[in-house]
Amino acid sequence: MVRKTKLKTEANAEEKTEVKENITVEKNIENIFDSPGELVVDVFETNSDFVVLTAIAGVQIKDIDISVEKDMMVIKGHRPDPHNDPEKKYFYQECYWGPFSRKIVLPENINTEAASAQMDKGMLVIKIPKVIEKKGKKPEVTSS
Repeated sequence: MVRKTKLKTEANAEEKTEVKENITVEKNIENIFDSPGELVVDVFETNSDFVVLTAIAGVQIKDIDISVEKDMMVIKGHRPDPHNDPEKKYFYQECYWGPFSRKIVLPENINTEAASAQMDKGMLVIKIPKVIEKKGKKPEVTSS
């Protein structure tokens, strides 16, 4: 009898754990849909610029906000659903519609005041010029 009770108790504990895990997964899924989407980016440097490249097709320029504070660039926006029909039933839904945001840590040697951003065929290209460090001239020691 004791063994059956022990097994039953272990089974109950497993069921409780499984229920807790299911609730946690459901909450995480709800949070995914409540949080903004994250843009995928390519970040690279050239000899003269620090460059951020991201695909944001379907987004109008007026719906994009780019801000820089200290060493962080934030790109925010909203991609509207072009087929906002409550009657539609998806077979697949892989495109993200709604708000999006992306934070990018910036290097130190750039001039954010001279940054530029352009949209071209659904691609956002942000260029931030590098600060060219002037090499100090080594003073020549002379005798007086």
